[in-house]
Amino acid sequence: LQQVIRDMLDACADITEALRTALVTVEGSANTFGDAQLSVDVIADNIMWEACKSSSVVREGASEEDPIVRDVGEGEYTVCWDPLDGSSIVDNNWAVGTMIGIWGSETGLIGATGNDQKTALIALYGPRTTVLVGLEDGTYEFSYGCTPEGCQLPDGSWEPWICSRDKIQIAEDCKIFSPANLRAAQEVPGYKKLVDHYMTERYTLRYSGGLVPDVYQQFTKNQGVFTNPTSKASPAKLRLAFEACPFGYLVEKAGGKTSDGVSGGSVLDVKIEAVDQRTPLAIGSANEVDRFNEYLELK
Repeated sequence: LQQVIRDMLDACADITEALRTALVTVEGSANTFGDAQLSVDVIADNIMWEACKSSSVVREGASEEDPIVRDVGEGEYTVCWDPLDGSSIVDNNWAVGTMIGIWGSETGLIGATGNDQKTALIALYGPRTTVLVGLEDGTYEFSYGCTPEGCQLPDGSWEPWICSRDKIQIAEDCKIFSPANLRAAQEVPGYKKLVDHYMTERYTLRYSGGLVPDVYQQFTKNQGVFTNPTSKASPAKLRLAFEACPFGYLVEKAGGKTSDGVSGGSVLDVKIEAVDQRTPLAIGSANEVDRFNEYLELK
């Protein structure tokens, strides 16, 4: 497991360098979901595929850009990723990220749940590159390239990555909210009531439209809630395997909570029946996820 984590960290470092040098333009190609792909999307995806193919421990790979599970080696892990989430805001030079879920060979991806993940990684590319990693005893953050030579360790040696935060905890209560799919509030009375609650109680709005920075802040501020319910006119867009499962794994490991937006149960309990399966989502501080379930009258 340590090896696959190291391999994925190396890929995130390569994507960091690509983002600094690649021209952000529309490629003209579209992925399976009809999203216009930017050059950096393609570059990031290629980096992830190469990382999986060259890894000695990866057996299968699946990318959001081409949602098919493909054999890549003789290893023991299935790696599922969104190579560069936030393609609609990357041309603004806003923070974007990579989301990675890792399953074992005993379950693979199809038929598994988010609870079956061996670990997950979320990379945030902003002024700095930081990566959340789920380890046995909690969620940790690693920072990349503290100096041009890397990060100096206490013994004077240098490494490209250094652990910047350990055993991160997300508080049960919060005053930061990130309301995605606000259009649904026009059709879902419970969501309008929830947003009104946030405003009346003077919560702080922090929302960029990028899933990675909008949820990642829960780990740096140690609080927050991200909500993305659905309606008939505003259906689910978030992908269960590529987005909800990796973040859900890390948030729950840090003491937070998730809701699948349907039953009110954990999104990690939802069976993955298709690679491109979509899901509503509420994620973050436990009491606020409970409030989401209550206001939307989820069972």
